[in-house]
Amino acid sequence: MTDTPIGRTAERTEMNRRKADRRREVSRTVKTVRERLSSTTGTRPAFDYEVLLGYARNRMAAWLALAIMVAVVGYASIYFVPVETLAVWGAIAFGVHALNGLTYRRFASIPAADVNLERWQRQFTIGEVLFGIAFGTLFVIPSELREQAAVLQFGTILLSVAVIAMVGSNLPRAVIGGTLPITLFGAVSFAVEGSFLSYTIAGFVVFAEGFFIVLAFRMRQNALAMLEFRAEKDALIAELEQANAVSDESRRRAEEANLAKSRFLATMSHELRTPLNAILGFSEIMQGEVFGPIGNAHYREYVSDIHNSGKHLLNLINEILDLSRIEAGRYQLNEEAVTLAHVAEDCHHLMKLKAKTKNLTIHQQFEPDLPKIWADERAIRQIILNLLSNAVKFTPANGEIWIKMGWTVGGGQYVSVRDNGPGIPEEEIPIVLSAFGQGSLAIKTAEQGTGLGLPIVKALMTMHGGKFELKSKLREGTEAMITFPAARVMEVMPAIPDRAHAPPAGVVTPRVRRAAG
Repeated sequence: MTDTPIGRTAERTEMNRRKADRRREVSRTVKTVRERLSSTTGTRPAFDYEVLLGYARNRMAAWLALAIMVAVVGYASIYFVPVETLAVWGAIAFGVHALNGLTYRRFASIPAADVNLERWQRQFTIGEVLFGIAFGTLFVIPSELREQAAVLQFGTILLSVAVIAMVGSNLPRAVIGGTLPITLFGAVSFAVEGSFLSYTIAGFVVFAEGFFIVLAFRMRQNALAMLEFRAEKDALIAELEQANAVSDESRRRAEEANLAKSRFLATMSHELRTPLNAILGFSEIMQGEVFGPIGNAHYREYVSDIHNSGKHLLNLINEILDLSRIEAGRYQLNEEAVTLAHVAEDCHHLMKLKAKTKNLTIHQQFEPDLPKIWADERAIRQIILNLLSNAVKFTPANGEIWIKMGWTVGGGQYVSVRDNGPGIPEEEIPIVLSAFGQGSLAIKTAEQGTGLGLPIVKALMTMHGGKFELKSKLREGTEAMITFPAARVMEVMPAIPDRAHAPPAGVVTPRVRRAAG
């Protein structure tokens, strides 16, 4: 039963995370659909402006290139078209192209909030249609050298359609409006020739028109996809910033709560210790019948219960304060040279009387001549006492307990406390290692305990840079092992030679002389 809350908490956390992800996805989808429904083009309104702005910028960037193309085509057509007619055509084409350039520049200078997308899209489409008509009239101008001009006109049609489709792909209807007049004029001019070749060229021109329009639509889809990816990236960045802000606020509140908890514990420990000391002192006097016999066996039993309860409450307060100081990072280690064997023997003697009442046998297996370690003796004493008291508490009568101590493979030292008790189920080990966690055995047997002993052991070993391992099997027993790293083992330094009896400088000893000879 004790592992149910932890399991449910983990499942609930995972479920809440999935629900939050699903809510964000649904919210994002609903927002996208709503924006697309409110848009005239089927995309997001923000995307409509970005796409139209990209179209205007592309047209401004290609304005000079198109002007040069008009000039080159006009110059090459001098051999096939009268100069007067060509001058009128060039003036009209350059005029329309210049007006379009001014329109693009004016649109780019207007803030996004003041833009009427539908009106500007209409203006751009009309401008492209006018340029296409003006440019396409070149192909229907009568000429005496029609056959010689066919190659030039065919190449000009393909080039102009390709350039307009590539540059204006962000606005497909403007591409259609700008290229369709050029294609129609060119196809008609070729078709009126009446030959098979002219029909073939006219058909190829129409096919090229369809190909470049499809290509323009595909390029627009790619542009929209890039805008979609950029919007998702910006949304993720915004979510991360919001989550970071929430995390900072949560951390600040947690720090304030931890500070309030520390102040509360410090105040309550003082307020509780004063009456507890009086309870323990007076109950010991009454228990020892210092001022005379009590005279009633029930009263003696009650005094003993009062004293034991007071000791249990005092131990609980001390453990809570120790764990709070460790978690707050205020537990200071008073490190010194410590002999593990001496500390373990002292703890053994302290627990011997309690073990004797249950007829338990405690065995010691210490490797000889273990060097000292650099550690906090009080913390190590508390660690070993917690492990021994747990073993004595949960080992049934007539059981056995082993205390082992020795070297680790890496050069450190370990202390192991093993019993042949009922053991702990594997799924309950994380519970007993958590603060105030108790296994099912402790609950069934109603053993007194706070569930703080093993968490304190683990925290103190972490402060020492060591490890704490708990292994257990049902009906076989439990082993708790603490391991100190090799860095805390104090090596025995070699003896310093007495310089008063050392040979003078430059004098070689006989042994060294024999080695040299």
